[in-house]
Amino acid sequence: MSLEIERKFLLTQPLETVAGHFTKKSEQRIEQTYLALDTNQELRVRRITDLSTGEVEYTHTFKKGNGLSREEIEYSISEGIYTQVMDAFGAIPLTKDRITAQWDGTTIEIDIYDQIQLTVVEVEFESEEQAHAFVAPEWFGPDISDERKYSNKTVWRQLQERQLG
Repeated sequence: MSLEIERKFLLTQPLETVAGHFTKKSEQRIEQTYLALDTNQELRVRRITDLSTGEVEYTHTFKKGNGLSREEIEYSISEGIYTQVMDAFGAIPLTKDRITAQWDGTTIEIDIYDQIQLTVVEVEFESEEQAHAFVAPEWFGPDISDERKYSNKTVWRQLQERQLG
C-alpha cells in the first residue's frame, strides 16, 4: 500500500485572479462515487477524462486514514466494470475539474467543484517532514488539511443527502 501525503488549501479568491501565479499543465474532468466509507476508510470509483485529448480512464481506490497522511491503493478498471458499479449503486457522482499546474517548481492540483461552491489547492509530498516544512503562498488560502468538512467523502455524502431530501 502506498502512502499519500498531502496538504489542502481553500482557494478563496477567484481562479482568474490567481491564474498568473501558476502554469497549467493539464486539466481533467473527474466524476467520483463512494461505494463504502466509514470514519477511517473509503472505497471509491472514478471516471477521469483528459479535457485536452478526450481520453477516459476509470479507477478503483481504497484509502485508509484521515488528515495529512493516508494509505492508498489505486488501480485501473474497465469502463464496463465502472458502469456496472454505477448502475448498481445509483448514487450521484461528485464532479469537479482538476487543473494540474506548476507553481514555483512545485506540482499543485486545483480542484474546482461543480455541485458546491468550493475550490481546493492540493500539494502532495514525499514525506511528512516535507509536508510540515512547506510554506504555502498567501494566495493558496487557509490550510484545510485536517478539516473533514472539506473532504471529498463528506461533500459526497452531503450531495447524496440533498438528492434524497
